[in-house]
This record gives sequence, C-alpha cells and structure tokens, in this order.
Amino acid sequence: MRTTIVLGSFLLAACAATVATSVGGAAAAGDTAALRAAYRRPVAEWPPATLDTGVAFVELGSLPKPPAATDPKDLAAIELGKLLFFDPRLSGSGQMACASCHDPDLAWADGRTTSFGHGRKVLRRNAPTVLNAAYAPHLFWDGRAASLGDQALAVFENADEMHSGGDAVVRTLASSRGYRERFRAAFGDDEPTLERALAALAAFERTLVSDGSSAFDRFLAGDDAALDDAAMRGLHLFRTKARCANCHHGPLLSDGGFHDLGLSYYGRDLQDLGRHGVTGQPADVGRFRTPSLRNVARTAPYMHNGLFDLAGVVNMYSAGMVTLRPKPEQADDPLFPHKSPLLQRLDLGPAEKRDLLAFLEALSDRRRRVRAPELPAVGDAP
Repeated sequence: MRTTIVLGSFLLAACAATVATSVGGAAAAGDTAALRAAYRRPVAEWPPATLDTGVAFVELGSLPKPPAATDPKDLAAIELGKLLFFDPRLSGSGQMACASCHDPDLAWADGRTTSFGHGRKVLRRNAPTVLNAAYAPHLFWDGRAASLGDQALAVFENADEMHSGGDAVVRTLASSRGYRERFRAAFGDDEPTLERALAALAAFERTLVSDGSSAFDRFLAGDDAALDDAAMRGLHLFRTKARCANCHHGPLLSDGGFHDLGLSYYGRDLQDLGRHGVTGQPADVGRFRTPSLRNVARTAPYMHNGLFDLAGVVNMYSAGMVTLRPKPEQADDPLFPHKSPLLQRLDLGPAEKRDLLAFLEALSDRRRRVRAPELPAVGDAP
C-alpha cells in the first residue's frame, strides 16, 4: 500500500511538472516516460484516480465483446432488424428511418445541433449515438426508456419524430411479401407483430458496439505505442486533475447516471428540465444522462442541446461549468436546479486541455462503412 501511495504522489508531481515545463504541449521526455511506465502496469495497479466520496468508480477498460450470433434464427433477426432500422416507410411521412438520426457514416448520430423530425420539425434535443447503446442501463437523454425496444417504440409513437405507431408499422410490414419471409426466417412464421419488430431492431442494435480498435483499447491490449505522449498525459489528467473519472468511468466511460451540469436554461427560452420530466422529482430538474465517451470525437456537437464543440466542452469543465443563480423571484422556487457537486473549477492550462483532447481522440474506433441494405417491396403481399 505504501508503495502505491508513494508512486501515486510521485506521478501527480510528475504530471504537474509536465505542465510547468511544457513547450507547445510537449513534455520533457522523462516526465511522460514516468507516466507511461506507470500506465504500462496492470490496470489494477494504475495511479489512484481523483474521486469524490460516494462515487462508485469502476476502472477504465475495454468493452466486453458481445457473443457472436450463430443460430440461423438469431442471424435472421439481426438481418431483419437492419432492414427495419434503414426503412423510412415505417414512419408517418414515409421519409424518416431510424438511420435518419443515427447515421453510420456519422458515428451513428446525425451531426446536427438537434435533429429534424416529422415535417422537418426541429426537435429540442441532440440525437445521441446508438453505438454501444446496448450497454446503457437507460436510454434517451432523460432515461425514459429502459430497453432498446422501449426506445424504438417511443420514437415510432412520437408525433414529432417518426409520427407512426405500432399499428401502422405492422400494417406496412404485413403488406410486404419480402418482410413476411424474413419474419418467418427469424421467428418461425410470417406474422409481423410489433413485439417481433422491436425485438429484431434491438437484435440489430446490439451488434453496434465498439470493436476494440481505438488507440486506447490497443494500449490496454498491450500496444504501448498506441497512445502518443499527449494522449498518455491526457489519460492521466482524465483520471486525476481533470476529474472526468467521477462520472465517465468503466469500460463504457459512463456511470450510467444523471447529473445537472448547469445547462437546463431554467426559466429561459431553451429550458429543458431533463430527468424531472420522467420522475417528477425536484432533485432531477436539469439532470441528464451521462453519455459514453467512446467515439466522442466523432459525435459532435455535444450536450443534450447540441450547442457545443469538444474544445468548448473541455473549456466549460475547466471553468467548473455553469452555475445558475436564482433571481429574487426564484428564491423559494422548489424546482430551481442545483449543479452537481462533482463539478469543480479546474483551471486547466492550454497544454493540459490539448492533452485531454488528445486522449478523447484516442477513444475513437477505426471507421467502418455500413452500406444501407436493399429494402423489400411493400404492398405486394396477397
């Protein structure tokens, strides 16, 4: 234990020296070498993370690989789910698919501040990536869905999004000879039901997971050169001075919880009460789900309202995020939101911010191109 404490103290001092002596973000070789030596050790022996009391920290790591489907029915369900994911004819307009807001070429998000919905209505929240959504305990920014099927159904039924619904989806699928054949292959008979459609969508989305190809995953697997010096310093900052690991930990780099970052715009034009809309609890006003940081550099823009770029987010965290102050008329407002106590002013220097960004970039998987499938005809079933 004593050795660990001394090593951790030494490394913290080394990191501070790195910042003090850096020129253009490049640390003295010996300082970064000390960090590299420490993080080359088994994960359980890494320097202690900087954590607040009560944080249920899980060390960073690689995501477990999901079991590969081998049963023909499971493979058929995945194929069916992919068709459903890319099919705009399941929407009320016939023009919106799941892939409209979760585009594989855009890291399974859409790159917009907030998405367009039915009739090109501008929605109020940014579309999160569905990559690795299978690992999340709650879905949507406010956590109102507990499963991939629940999430898909909520989008189908939302008048501002897919503007459809279970009955309409089933009618479209039942009218298609090709879809009915695929339901038979996946479920044993050709009856399209809502439950089966949602199960197939979930089966496909469970295949959308990080593949271990990121620089960070390669480093964890033993490739010491996978992280360059800036990313190595950024990893240490992430776990210590920058305090990111209080909320972004474990293989998913998310605690799966909900936090108020001061971005509810309470009482203003962009007001969004977040988790409170689900639970009705005053303590949940302004709380939003902690997103995974895997592939974060490719899923801009950021936060539930999509108003920020990645460098801006780092700047905001460095400043301790936004602290809302109640106006006199809000002094006794029981719903007035309170920023998470996990957020503190960090005053990161320019070199530290660059290093932190370098580590976040190192969380990106290699690019994988996914071709949209050819869709079965509809309206041709007897």
